[in-house]
Amino acid sequence: MTTRADGRGLAGLAALLADPTRAEFCLALLDGRAWTAGELARRAGVAASTASDHLTRLVRGGLLAEERQGRHRYVRLADPSVAQLLEDLTARAPAPATSPRTLRAASAGAALAYARTCYDHLAGRLGVLLRDALLARGVLDRAGGLALTPAGMSWLAEVGVPVEPLRAARRPLVRDCLDWTERRPHLAGALGAALCGRFLDLGWTARGSGRAVRLTPAGRDGLAAALALDPALLAPPASRDTGPARA
Repeated sequence: MTTRADGRGLAGLAALLADPTRAEFCLALLDGRAWTAGELARRAGVAASTASDHLTRLVRGGLLAEERQGRHRYVRLADPSVAQLLEDLTARAPAPATSPRTLRAASAGAALAYARTCYDHLAGRLGVLLRDALLARGVLDRAGGLALTPAGMSWLAEVGVPVEPLRAARRPLVRDCLDWTERRPHLAGALGAALCGRFLDLGWTARGSGRAVRLTPAGRDGLAAALALDPALLAPPASRDTGPARA
């Protein structure tokens, strides 16, 4: 018996994402939260019945998981590996040929490019900067593959992230995830998720619209001190300096 997907299986998976509405649903769910069918329908601009049909296909295909509470149907990405697949595909997709038509769209694109969630970890310019700073500070090492160092364990204690639960997680401790706006890796894995959650708990970051994440004034100072960075490096760029948004 073979354990590898055959051509038909791969084609079936690709077909699930080949529809623009289903792809839009999956990109919205990269914020790591559960959405209702109605919310996703409004996001994609389709009828509720159309959204329900698409969501049923995505659930049956294993990309989404659903939960029901009363009359409401909630869906989320099935697991972190689906988020990784989506982010990897997005990084390889061509950029839109047209620029945002409104200031609001340009501002939304700039916010996503600066910082956003990639399922449960930080992505965008801030996510890439975090990974680079952790390497420079010796928290991470990539000499034999990306790994947490002994000095890194001490650093995690300083910022209030316990190490033992990370080691017990059923996922890689640290992993590179190719960022679709920066075209460089940001930090994923159990550590990436733990840091993202810790920054939110500390009030260093806050959720913005959709997947966007804001760095607060306290977060700018806290991250600069924790990572030995110039606070100016953490400033978000102007919206005109970022590419158009795709998610």
